[in-house]
Amino acid sequence: MEGSGAPPAAPPSGGEGLWSPAGSLGEGGGEVTALEYVRERLIREEDSIVFALVERAKFPQNGGDYESWLEFFVRQSEEIFAKVGRYLNPEEVPFYPENLPEPLIRPKFNEFLHPAAASVNMSHEIFKIYVGELTKLVAREGDDGDYGSTVGSDLVCLQALSRRIHFGRFMAEVKFRESPEDYIPLIKAKDRKGLMELLTFADVEAAVKRRVAKKAMIFGQDVELDEKTRGARVEPKYKVDPEVAARIYGEWVIPLTKTVQVEYLLKRLSSAASSLNHRFS
Repeated sequence: MEGSGAPPAAPPSGGEGLWSPAGSLGEGGGEVTALEYVRERLIREEDSIVFALVERAKFPQNGGDYESWLEFFVRQSEEIFAKVGRYLNPEEVPFYPENLPEPLIRPKFNEFLHPAAASVNMSHEIFKIYVGELTKLVAREGDDGDYGSTVGSDLVCLQALSRRIHFGRFMAEVKFRESPEDYIPLIKAKDRKGLMELLTFADVEAAVKRRVAKKAMIFGQDVELDEKTRGARVEPKYKVDPEVAARIYGEWVIPLTKTVQVEYLLKRLSSAASSLNHRFS
């Protein structure tokens, strides 16, 4: 009822569950493999992160009690998100999962992640790094007192970073299913170093950082239409330094994603019933 404050009727849950990577359509409309699908999603997450950083650069760092207000805002927001079923989506991981309310909307998702390993959560580390280090690289010094606008921007950044980093669980699952013989001995030996080496591809990581830097150049470049400068070479100005965007990926996003993969894989064999024969939906 309009104006009653009661929640509206839940949408139909549908028949087929969501998150079905095998047979999904890629950007060009063609069918892609699970690994290609995951890689495509990771590239799209770069867009979300760069755009979020560009928006965050509009506001100062803020000090004093700002971190406490940010935590309060994130907690309150996640309670609302939980009610509408956001965290039933395996891609979404709350920063404060304890005591979240039951969802009023229950979309269906296929069980893609291994249940015993799906609970890997790096949210505490992400929040700590974001507040303590990352915002200092993209936001100017100062405190304008406009916390209401800034916490909204910070929440978008945190969610985009969390989604990308925790996507490491999907990357790990796909890689495990493709070549379990490479991973099982290391998992049984609890060889974190060996798993990290197996997951590390320096040339791929370098390419990711270059792509992120280029996106920061394109998405965050100031556009000038001054007739006086027509034909002249004008040094571009960026809302977020492209080198900073690449550094954020190199120092935090990529390493944390790999840590998520390692932690996920270490739990991949921890259930009594093996899911090696589990098929993509």
